[in-house]
Amino acid sequence: MAESDALETALGALRYRDLSEHELEQKLAARGFAESDRAQAVATLRRTGLLDEGRFAEGRAASLASRGAGDALIRDALRRAGVPPEVAEEAVAALEPEMQRALAVVERRGSGPKTSRYLATKGFSRDTIAEVVASESREELG
Repeated sequence: MAESDALETALGALRYRDLSEHELEQKLAARGFAESDRAQAVATLRRTGLLDEGRFAEGRAASLASRGAGDALIRDALRRAGVPPEVAEEAVAALEPEMQRALAVVERRGSGPKTSRYLATKGFSRDTIAEVVASESREELG
């Protein structure tokens, strides 16, 4: 298989959604393309702006945050997608603060122990959970 076939396959994969370079490499490897053809296709797409780690990371982070994910879960998802740590940090920093996202969850679900466990499974930090639950409890008392 040739580089042009790898590029065509990569373009087809990117039609559905943004992919990280790592994810695209994996898709091309699964289709049996040689490493040199995969590298050429990725380099071409990066050069033309069709493959952009920053754009991918921001989009994935925003999508996860909109579904109630905390910073740790978002960082982990980006790490698993092969996004460089510095790019992942920039994407997380561009989001609404974790505290605000946690407050939105607590407002919907209440501030009980189930909500605390829910926030923990969604990747919110212990400090954020404690602060949000405490502030919600103060509001309920006051």
